[in-house]
Amino acid sequence: MTIRFQDYQQEARRTGGRDLLPVNRDKGLNCAALGLCGEAGEFADHVKKAQHHRLGIDADREARMKKELGDVLWYIAHACNVMGWTLDEIAALNVVKLRARYPEGFSPAASVAKADEAT
Repeated sequence: MTIRFQDYQQEARRTGGRDLLPVNRDKGLNCAALGLCGEAGEFADHVKKAQHHRLGIDADREARMKKELGDVLWYIAHACNVMGWTLDEIAALNVVKLRARYPEGFSPAASVAKADEAT
């Protein structure tokens, strides 16, 4: 199944409830931010168990990691919905930033220099 960001964002909006609407911005941002941290933490926990507990990434762990990243995306979509932004807009802004910061691809020096933040 292939899905576009705008379709995904609409699906996320459908399952978000009233707290994740622009009219409830403070409550919605709080929920989105805390949910994002929680789900990112669950993804990180799978990485920790795979690497530091030396459990590896079998098919079950890989499936769970994908689900956690999906939950991360869900909260990102909700933050965008609350703020009136689109996922396409956020992705495009990030591409502009990455191209400015890493015009020749990633390097530690470019990471430190942050050319995109130069005034």
